[in-house]
Amino acid sequence: MKYNQLGKLIGVGVGPGDPELMTLKAFRLLQQVDVICYLTNDDNVSQAKIIASDAIAARKSPAIEIGIVMPMSKDRTLANQAYDDGATRVQQQLEQGKDVVFICEGDPLFFGSFSYLLERLQDQFVCEVVPGITSINAAASALVSPLTALTDSFAVVSGRHSDEFLRQTLSEHNSVVIMKAGQSRPRILAALAATGRTQDASYLEYISREQQIIEKDVTKLAHEAGPYFSLFVVRHNATTR
Repeated sequence: MKYNQLGKLIGVGVGPGDPELMTLKAFRLLQQVDVICYLTNDDNVSQAKIIASDAIAARKSPAIEIGIVMPMSKDRTLANQAYDDGATRVQQQLEQGKDVVFICEGDPLFFGSFSYLLERLQDQFVCEVVPGITSINAAASALVSPLTALTDSFAVVSGRHSDEFLRQTLSEHNSVVIMKAGQSRPRILAALAATGRTQDASYLEYISREQQIIEKDVTKLAHEAGPYFSLFVVRHNATTR
């Protein structure tokens, strides 16, 4: 351990769920660093830690673990307080010269929670990022379908956008991925219908995990909220050549 200098903060993507989709670099770092940090829910369950559990179990000695409890609330004030507290705890380890890995599902900088720690600590410490496979890439693989080709336009948006924005995006782009679809699923289905894109859409839950669900006929979906780990892939069958 390096106590004579500041530690390094490393954001590590562990992929969408299948532990075999972790990179070799992510696996190696999880066995070597002093401290492992991750988000948890109120029940102390961390999806990122579950994905990385094999790598953590392969360590020769236990790591210090920092769990940041993320409140299940839309109130960003509570979330920011959680990140502030987590950043303080991580900072204490970095100041002792210990390297800290913060693990994220998917990629750390693509809708990744690591970005909130990064903005709080990057001016004080050396920071690095190990990219991970995103749910978008995993979804395309699960569908065995290209996301884009040749002159296709491609957009990635959040289901939390307004109805008008969703309709506009679906109307303007050949391929669209709508992330964070869970609570917004009824609105997304309505936007697909309004723009004539229902037949172009596929719906996926828990991509690459044991409970993975793929529905290529989204008219079969109930117009009710789905799980957090879900998305829509919308792609025209005909490719511009």
